[in-house]
Amino acid sequence: MKIAIATNNPNKLREIRAILGGFFDEALSLSDLGIDIDIEETGTTLTENALIKARTIRDLTGLPALADDSGLMVDALGGAPGVYSARYAGEEHDDKKNNALLLKNLEGKPRDAKFCSVIALCYPDGRELTAEGSVRGVILKEERGTGGFGYDPLFFSPELGKTFAEATPEQKNSVSHRSRALRAMLELLSSGR
Repeated sequence: MKIAIATNNPNKLREIRAILGGFFDEALSLSDLGIDIDIEETGTTLTENALIKARTIRDLTGLPALADDSGLMVDALGGAPGVYSARYAGEEHDDKKNNALLLKNLEGKPRDAKFCSVIALCYPDGRELTAEGSVRGVILKEERGTGGFGYDPLFFSPELGKTFAEATPEQKNSVSHRSRALRAMLELLSSGR
């Protein structure tokens, strides 16, 4: 079975394909499908946004569509940046600006945080599945590492003993919020849902 992946982000695609690739015959990105769309994320939760994206791509392609929405939830900031993680410092989705604003807003505050991810899979027949995953960590006072994307250089994983940006993709995928949500989705699919 072919599946449409509602992203062109190469990092997300790699992670999704690494975990779910064996379950589907072909996992196609938006660019693979010739789709150039910016889906407006109007939801107020990660689940709502993941479903909005998956439904939109399902309706455009007629294929089962998988989407994720992820966010960084910082305890001392009341869960912010949360659903606004990608555009925390503005609509341009600038990782450096987002990280700088996060560091500014955390000055003198506790740095406990978690990454959360929701995976939504929407079928042409109307069935919808969602799965969640999260990982706890600490926001450092400065960036470390050159890998990953987004808040990865600031997010220290106690499980790995390093930031997500210092970890290899395989190390990050072994503990990340998205990999946990994808593995939960794989369990749902394997159980015949």
